[in-house]
Amino acid sequence: MEYFVVSSRTAANGEKYRTEAHGTLDGNGEAVVELRQKNRTYSVRVVEPANTCYNKQITQYFDSKYDVNGTFTFEFAECGNFKLNIHNLNCEGSTDIMKFRNRYSYTEWQSWSTNRIGCYDLNSVDFVTIQSGWRIYEYTVTRSSGTTSFIDSVYIPENGNVIYNLNY
Repeated sequence: MEYFVVSSRTAANGEKYRTEAHGTLDGNGEAVVELRQKNRTYSVRVVEPANTCYNKQITQYFDSKYDVNGTFTFEFAECGNFKLNIHNLNCEGSTDIMKFRNRYSYTEWQSWSTNRIGCYDLNSVDFVTIQSGWRIYEYTVTRSSGTTSFIDSVYIPENGNVIYNLNY
């Protein structure tokens, strides 16, 4: 992957930028750059690889929370294709309620879905392109017989097609 280290400073006629270092990361995904200038703000950026559906802070700044003793970590995930089907296999009636949320192994939980009510049954028509990796589902089902909660996970491989059946 290609990287850039850029410095900036505020001048009388606006912000001035200068590329301090540019190159290709080694086989370990690393590069070492020595900086000697003062009174400048520095950032490091990598060129996002092809087939990337997730990246975390493509540009990071020195003296920020991403600067760990001069080491910067960039996170990427390739794309995969995903289809979600939802089926209430044990329907007890029109008062059944199911809601779910999901997250990737490297992200925070998303918000809870809207309630799926009654004898809900959905087969998604098309695949959607999402980041590859582990996707974790948490769902809660409330029926007249009580409330139960579940956690499940599915792995979406790079360039793969996955159909996930959320059966409750």
